Amino acid sequence: MFPGDASGDIITTGTYSRTRVIVAGLIGNTLEWYDFSIYGYFASSIGAAFFPRSDHTAQILAAFGIFAVGYVMRPLGGTVMGYIGDRFGRKTALTISIGAMVIPTFLVGILPGYATLGLAAPVILTLLRALQGISVGGEFATSMVFLVEQAPANRRGLIGATAGSGASLGTLLGSGIGALLSDLLPPEAMADWGWRIPFLLGLLIGGTGVLVRRQIHETPPTLGQRTTLPQVLRRHPLLLLRFAGMACFFAVGFYLMFLFVVSWLQSVDGIPPARALEINTGAMTALIPAGLFMGWLSDRIGRKRLLAASMILGLVGSLPLLWLMHHPDPLPVLIGELGFVLIVGVMSGVIPAALAEAAPADARCTTVALGHNLAMGVIGGLTPLAAEWLMHRTANDLSPAYMLMAAAAISLFATFFQRETYRDPLAAAVAA
Repeated sequence: MFPGDASGDIITTGTYSRTRVIVAGLIGNTLEWYDFSIYGYFASSIGAAFFPRSDHTAQILAAFGIFAVGYVMRPLGGTVMGYIGDRFGRKTALTISIGAMVIPTFLVGILPGYATLGLAAPVILTLLRALQGISVGGEFATSMVFLVEQAPANRRGLIGATAGSGASLGTLLGSGIGALLSDLLPPEAMADWGWRIPFLLGLLIGGTGVLVRRQIHETPPTLGQRTTLPQVLRRHPLLLLRFAGMACFFAVGFYLMFLFVVSWLQSVDGIPPARALEINTGAMTALIPAGLFMGWLSDRIGRKRLLAASMILGLVGSLPLLWLMHHPDPLPVLIGELGFVLIVGVMSGVIPAALAEAAPADARCTTVALGHNLAMGVIGGLTPLAAEWLMHRTANDLSPAYMLMAAAAISLFATFFQRETYRDPLAAAVAA
């Protein structure tokens, strides 16, 4: 049990351990970001499998377009799952969301391609990605709120950062499995059927998540009046915009530098797929302790100053770091990506507690999910597609850096209006 305090923070009930709470909170993120990451890593093979054969760029754009569909659905998923989390409890929302990811992930792995189903193949793929987008939209935000609410007052940053660690772990797992398969299988086999294996393996992660979450206990939500979505939009429009603005840099930075970058290294630097995945795996490995450390540090010096520092580094460092990565030698590429680990690690570790602490208690899941997913879903989901289009349009391999700088400026402006909350009590949103 977590110790309660007189400050008004949520007091955990039940007999389950802190470790079980953390595992329950991050396991769904691990699955969902594992799935989204392997889709991004194998976008080239997916494009060839599910779309008519045309030029390679068109196939990649089509694959990332469907990738974006899943992300655009995230605000809807956040709204639905956020309401369920506020009205029926965090456990209920988390259980539904992981189930809505497991089945489509498996189905993507066995879905016949364009050669067999014709136009039905990309249509079905789009529907499956939309369902996954709804799932991930509710999962990440609800798990952030769940973890922060269950944490002691002086550990909200650190415990909340484990949500981001689950996302990083899932991305790392996808990258690692992709790299392993690329080493074991010939390129022809990998492009033909090998890319399906990671999607089928997602069933094991999902089954584990379902079992873990069945064991957690949660104080039931109060049966009093809950804030509805129209009320949230009417009462807190500026808060939602601020949450979206704060998460903007995280969305663009994460999806450019730890997802799109795998395709970027192959097309721009000519680095083989296996080596590109290995480099990304190393960077993702470093992102996990970086996020946890920044969450821990935010419990001691505050959330706002760390977030602002990350955004300022993004403004001045994105172009030099990406320039450093524009090299066929893997060493400077890894050094440049580790620079982005430092910058994005701040956002990964601090955002969960910062948003949950600033949200109204009676609609915490809804406001965090909707605000966060407006950035992560709409902006983050379109980031790989926009980066590929911008590079093709400008013939400038470093043009994604300007996307990062613009996102950093937006987030810095939004963070300016955020009040420091790390010493404030967290108002109870569940029955005592």
